[in-house]
Amino acid sequence: MATITTPAKSEKPNGFPAENQKQQIMKALVYHGAGKKSWEEKPKPVIKEPTDVVVKISKTTICGTDLHILKGDVPTVTDGRIIGHEGVGIIDEIGTAVTNFKKGDHVLISCITACGKCEFCKKAMYSHCANGGWILGNTIDGTQAEFVRIPFADNSLYPIPEGADEEALVMLSDILPTGFECGVLSGQVKPGDTVAIIGSGPIGLAALLTAQFYTPAEIIMIDQDDNRLNVAKTFGATHIINSGNVNAVEKVMSLTNGKGVDVAIEAVGVPPTFEICQAIIGAGGHIANIGVHGKSVPLHLETLWSRNISITTRLVDTVSTPMLFKTVQAGKLEPKKLITHHFKLDEIVAAYDTFGNAAKEKALKVILTNE
Repeated sequence: MATITTPAKSEKPNGFPAENQKQQIMKALVYHGAGKKSWEEKPKPVIKEPTDVVVKISKTTICGTDLHILKGDVPTVTDGRIIGHEGVGIIDEIGTAVTNFKKGDHVLISCITACGKCEFCKKAMYSHCANGGWILGNTIDGTQAEFVRIPFADNSLYPIPEGADEEALVMLSDILPTGFECGVLSGQVKPGDTVAIIGSGPIGLAALLTAQFYTPAEIIMIDQDDNRLNVAKTFGATHIINSGNVNAVEKVMSLTNGKGVDVAIEAVGVPPTFEICQAIIGAGGHIANIGVHGKSVPLHLETLWSRNISITTRLVDTVSTPMLFKTVQAGKLEPKKLITHHFKLDEIVAAYDTFGNAAKEKALKVILTNE
């Protein structure tokens, strides 16, 4: 981080203050419209509200949602936004109303910001918090930076115990609660169920890991990446199907004796994968959507209307994070197995190239370390 002096009186387009003053700057990954990003200087965030903290990022990562953002699939993300919504770090500055933390504390950043007071927070629907929700890297600057401002810190951060594996805990910012809540819980996975997860990326694998809390009889993973499918097999999948080589619907129906699956979890966010879910769901089954969809998807009510199925969509609320935190700390869940690559934070453009070419690079989650 460095210090600059800004000379003018009007606000500059890059967001730097206009008055003659010293302004601390940092480096961050900035979105500049579909297909455009850069690692550049931005003002270091400051406390805006007494409930804020500023966190110095120790480790962060890249999410599949970030790739959707870069494709232009998320219109709420505008030119100039620092993206990213996952990470761990150390509190650098603290607002006067923050009571659960102090400067210097090591913290896990939740991808969801929760005020704790609004109507939606009172229903534990933090993703739709009237004052927060998914705002990090979306409507406010995010975590792929040297520093990040976290609103409503008391409800949006978790303390990290001394000696905890921070790399593993980065997986608790988003993908583990997302796979669990949006996939496993919404899909109502039960003992003995046959579950199909379409998409064997990090989110799909998180759903695979957490579905096993409920001892389903079979978990079928569907993807077009042999490496990810083989990883899924080591994580507990009973069957793997490469939909680029075989007809996935026919294969699933064969495996289930024509009945279809009890739960179909969509973990990609493109029309063909949701179409597969509709084609393989059995009577009385549940389709749980996790993927971020940027295009319209046909809903085949002409075949589904009489099937007694349910379809769920949701954002992660992170209500399961404390439970998952305990499970990871107890060694019952090993999210570190999802990490395949390490980069320094200032190598983030190269990290995006690796993550965006997952099949070629055999990439799952990447860890970016701010040294």
